[in-house]
Amino acid sequence: MLIPEIETQRLLLRGFREEDFDAYAEMCGDPDVMRYLPEGKPLSRPESWRHMAIMLGHWQLRGYGMWAVEERSSGEMIGRIGCWQSEGWPGFEIGWTLRQAYWRRGFATEAARPAMDFAFGKLQQSHVISLIRPENYASRRVAEKLGEKLEGTMEIFGDEVVIYGMSREDWLTITNC
Repeated sequence: MLIPEIETQRLLLRGFREEDFDAYAEMCGDPDVMRYLPEGKPLSRPESWRHMAIMLGHWQLRGYGMWAVEERSSGEMIGRIGCWQSEGWPGFEIGWTLRQAYWRRGFATEAARPAMDFAFGKLQQSHVISLIRPENYASRRVAEKLGEKLEGTMEIFGDEVVIYGMSREDWLTITNC
């Protein structure tokens, strides 16, 4: 499957490549990054490899998935952002994870906006969610900047998460489409 590429002012959203692996393994091995994800702990290099392969496989199985996020100016793979709905997942999710060196620069919001456009436009989703650990205030701010509203809480893999969400109609209103 050909994974579509999307350019923003500073970023390129694209499919993962083998040369992304060192950066991906660094991100997945960082305890500060992983504490907010379902795994809740750093991944080993072999676990990171399998995880990256899962990201690619999701595209093949569903026709959408997480993009590798590349900083255009440096060519560095800085994280992953995109659409997710594995078997048994509570809804169609827009999610984001960045390497720690790229936090607090607005990259998550910049990349999540075209992911929302893709979900609501190309995929015609009626509603999207973002599942966030309650203490992850930075991700909660990203969801709010995107226009998502707090919809409730639930348990995922034994941990409480807050559910942010948005309807297609709200997105179209915000983006004036």
